[in-house]
Amino acid sequence: MSKTLCILFKRLLTLVTIGLFVFAGVTNAQTIRGVVTDSQSGEALTGVSISSNGQPSRKAITGLNGHFSMEHITFPVTITCTYVGYIEKHISLTIPPEKEIEIKLSSSNVSLKEVAVLSSHGDETENKARSVERQAMNVMNVMSAKAIELSPDITVANVLQRMSGAVVERSANGEGRYAILRGMDKRFNYTLVNGIKIPSPDNKNRFVPLDIFPAELLDRLEVTKSLTANMEADGIGGAIDMVMKDAPSHRSISANLSTGYNFQYFKRDFQYFDHSIINPKSPTEKYGLAYPVKMKDFTNANLALKAQTALPGLNAGFSYGDRFFKQQLGIMLAGSVQNNYRGNTNDLYGGVGSDFTQTITHRYFSEQQSRMGFHAKFDYNLDKNNKLVWYNAYMNFSEAQVRDAESRTSQTTRMLWNQQQILNSTLKGLHKLANNRLQLDWSAVYAKALNETPDNTQINVTIVNGLYRIAQDVGALRRWEHNSDEDKAGYLNMKYFINTGKSQIELSTGGLYRDKIRNSYFNEYLFRPFDENKPEEAQRELIKGRDWNNYDEIKFEVKEFGNISDPLNYDASEKIAAGYLQSKYVYHHLQLLAGIRAENTRQGYLLKFPTEGARNAGEQNYTDMLPSAHLKYELNKHTNLRASYAKAINRPSFFEIVPYQIISEDYKERGNPDIQHTVAHNYDLRYEYYPRQAEQFMLGLFYKKIINPIEFSMVTGFGQDTYYMPMNFGNAYNLGAELDLLKYFNWFGIKANYTYTHSRITTTKKDEMPNPDEGASNKYITVNVDQSRPLYGQAAHVVNFSLLFKDVRHGWDGQLAYSYTGERLLIVSPYYNRDSWLAGFSQFDASIEKKLSRHMGTFIKASNLLNSPTIQYIKLNRQNESQQHVKRYKGGVVERYNYYGQNIMIGIRYKFS
Repeated sequence: MSKTLCILFKRLLTLVTIGLFVFAGVTNAQTIRGVVTDSQSGEALTGVSISSNGQPSRKAITGLNGHFSMEHITFPVTITCTYVGYIEKHISLTIPPEKEIEIKLSSSNVSLKEVAVLSSHGDETENKARSVERQAMNVMNVMSAKAIELSPDITVANVLQRMSGAVVERSANGEGRYAILRGMDKRFNYTLVNGIKIPSPDNKNRFVPLDIFPAELLDRLEVTKSLTANMEADGIGGAIDMVMKDAPSHRSISANLSTGYNFQYFKRDFQYFDHSIINPKSPTEKYGLAYPVKMKDFTNANLALKAQTALPGLNAGFSYGDRFFKQQLGIMLAGSVQNNYRGNTNDLYGGVGSDFTQTITHRYFSEQQSRMGFHAKFDYNLDKNNKLVWYNAYMNFSEAQVRDAESRTSQTTRMLWNQQQILNSTLKGLHKLANNRLQLDWSAVYAKALNETPDNTQINVTIVNGLYRIAQDVGALRRWEHNSDEDKAGYLNMKYFINTGKSQIELSTGGLYRDKIRNSYFNEYLFRPFDENKPEEAQRELIKGRDWNNYDEIKFEVKEFGNISDPLNYDASEKIAAGYLQSKYVYHHLQLLAGIRAENTRQGYLLKFPTEGARNAGEQNYTDMLPSAHLKYELNKHTNLRASYAKAINRPSFFEIVPYQIISEDYKERGNPDIQHTVAHNYDLRYEYYPRQAEQFMLGLFYKKIINPIEFSMVTGFGQDTYYMPMNFGNAYNLGAELDLLKYFNWFGIKANYTYTHSRITTTKKDEMPNPDEGASNKYITVNVDQSRPLYGQAAHVVNFSLLFKDVRHGWDGQLAYSYTGERLLIVSPYYNRDSWLAGFSQFDASIEKKLSRHMGTFIKASNLLNSPTIQYIKLNRQNESQQHVKRYKGGVVERYNYYGQNIMIGIRYKFS
């Protein structure tokens, strides 16, 4: 018995002992919470692997904000932090920490004593973008390469619409093309590549189409909203700088391949023609002005219209970067090729016929877009104080478009092929002298933009009693256009640093000289149907199904001489000389940057085919003195307060100062060689809060007083004629507020911005008023009246909201993006209260990426998921309020509905570093 009790007592003692150990272990199991940051920059690191030695099931990965949490940890414990590109770190803890711990990781990159490396780990991250915004002296917004990569967008224009204060003007296929910043039309901003202005392929204007640039070539996208004295002055709205990828500090290779489809082609065929056989030159270009053209000088083979099921798009990109010769030579090579099929289905609403039915023209666009971009950047460190950088870029964008339009009474088909190219080569030197107190940089730039649209053809058909006849007055129009814009420029900047102990002073000076040459060519031919083999009375009666089935089978006769006297045949030149003085003062938490810029403009034109008695040549020459001041005060280590002032200008476009005259159906249009350039005073105030390195809250206010703004208006005073022409109209103003928010939580983040803009300008328009003479035969008379309205393109409300998702453990990244652009003025009418407006537009996009291995991943990008229509309409006015049987929107009369279809892209991505 006693033996049995002894055995039971021992077993009970064993169980109690085990229980005590288990209890002790359980009571000692605690949670570790912390954040992992870069030891130098303080940036939160996402995706760091945290493990506990001896407890293999206890693991964690840092989230978007760099935070992690490990539960049920038994102490003492050693945790290990590992992250690609950083030195592994071990931390021993004997007792549970009372608060969140901070772990600082050091980069594994070798510290170079004599060589300055251009790029380091993490330059493409949101942390880097926030750092650039925070350190800048002027007001700017930055989007990183990583954010661009994860966005649903593939072109710079579409990426830009995600940034605060930016609205994109869309092309016929719904893709973003031009930028409107803070309600200021595209004419009021300029485009840079690596800080260098690039020429425009547009045949009339200066602005650059941003859809020509593949987004994946960028290291970051910077939008500057307040100019400094060392920046070119013609950016009242701001400046867009595409900062291309630099050579990394170690070998880096990336590649991607994707395919995609536009959903509208599930419902209809894709129409196309063979643009490869188009004659690049018109007969007049080939044989001279005196040559009377004949039908044998034209080929009809490219007019054969074909249809098929649309092919999937194909996109590919590649980049390679490395350093050689003991880190002295850096190379970055990158290329992108995109071939996609886009389109547009729209309805044009016209007048009401005698049958009380509104005329509706159904238009179907089929467009093949081919986009290529290549850039090569080399940097060579001569020594620790001298560096050379050579940058080269080539962009090519072409579109082959068929527009088929049909109403009850007519059909028109347009076949257009357009190619735009931009070439840029920049050699830059950076030098440090006098023990780094003096810094000097210079740039020599050659850039050229080309635009060509050969044999742009439109076929006109009338429909009577179900028969499709070639229009007898103008059966076809065939047009050749091309233009070029060539820049040669030089830049020089110097900085001198003074350290007094309590403060730092930076003195800078420099300037630029640019010589621009532009030429434009236009030639158009008119065709009438004519079949000499038919009886004389029927030679112009060419009916579909009887005389022809496809457009290449139609027989025409051509007017012997084309329209070579069109005003688009001109040469233009522009010479810009500028210099500046600037000083930066730093004292404790206060930074002040002030300067003045002098900029001289010589802008001229020469008509290629002069007209007797006309101003066939002209030049404008003016100099502007442009002061600026920027103040930044650091309230604490997380908060900045900014205030800025800058005077800026806007030059007339090249075509606006050409004394052209165009007679349209309702009014005459005219150029204005005497138009003056615009001057604006820009004020900014912004509060910035950065709770963590990659997060931000910013609230900004802006005001612009615009002197002599250039707008089109009805002007009387050329004899008895009235013209619609560019003019200066007193003063205008533009004001607004911007709100930016970026906040990361453990596995998701919020990125949002809102912009409110309000502007006013007053211009002269035509209006019909009751005739005071009751006995007159005309009940109404036409008078000139003033109308106040917003600036062209300005939307009162712009909203962007994105949800960001990241699951590092399973390798998932995702983004849901919503954008809204409020109604804005689309077409300024020469008639009172008849402007065309674009209704408010919402767009919903998404993207998701899955990491398959250390180097491989797959992604999906989807855009325009709601297939939201764009609606163009004229607001309710006294002319249309009584109209019946018309389609209306918000009481006004609809002019157009556009649908672009959803787009989806699926691809794979490879990265090696």
